[in-house]
Amino acid sequence: MTSLDGLDGKVAVITGGARGQGRSHALTLAAAGAKIVVCDVAAPIGEVQYALATPDDLEETIQLVKEAGGEIAGMQADVRSSADMRAVADLAVSQFGRIDILLANAGIHDHAESTIEIEDDAWQTMLDVNLTGAWKACKAIVPVMIEGGRGGSIVITSSVDGLGASPSWGHYGAAKHGLQGLKDTLAFELADHNIRVNTINPTGVNSPMAAGLSKVLPHVVRKWKHNDRTNLLDVMMLEPQDISDAVLWLVSDAAKHVTGIDLPIDAGYLTKH
Repeated sequence: MTSLDGLDGKVAVITGGARGQGRSHALTLAAAGAKIVVCDVAAPIGEVQYALATPDDLEETIQLVKEAGGEIAGMQADVRSSADMRAVADLAVSQFGRIDILLANAGIHDHAESTIEIEDDAWQTMLDVNLTGAWKACKAIVPVMIEGGRGGSIVITSSVDGLGASPSWGHYGAAKHGLQGLKDTLAFELADHNIRVNTINPTGVNSPMAAGLSKVLPHVVRKWKHNDRTNLLDVMMLEPQDISDAVLWLVSDAAKHVTGIDLPIDAGYLTKH
């Protein structure tokens, strides 16, 4: 019998780990026995219209994992910076000696009335964080995995918008579609090293990002309701733990032969739309 709790001795790096899904992933994988390294920009980004995580949020994640009996290290780091991502990899190696899991989870959201009305800086920032940031995290972490010779698992946080289309945030959709291509290519290239690469593709998740968006984007919320843009199952939004449960499966030995997939945790959203 294969257990989902068999992460003892493994080390997981989580970007965007200060709150929301990242915090939930840290707690979930730590409970399964993994040692955790979290990072987060934990600072405002000019083109983002809602409040991002703070250093206090990052410290709270670290303390919650410790209080639950887990081992964790953390630092502020921006996924847009290759130097920062290398520093995160170095922290993991110096603290725990290895890296087995990468959760490329950091991401932002934004909106405009239409894709052609998106400001240049907003477009670029979206791609820099959501797409290029995931690539830079992989670029820093994968060599450590390869050198370790034990294989590994990479889970990239995409979205239902990486598999379909939504109005008002074409730059978000473009970045998330790009993550699907990044996942496919890395899965192909890293298979010989037994490093598995998959995406998760959630529908809306009840997180600080979603809460912030709902405050600054009331007309978009009305548009969702007007278009009946709801899930097939009778749930408006998922909880971060719902996503963490799927992540835990993907990084566990229960999914040891699973690579190159996109995994919707979407309450039937994609089927309905």
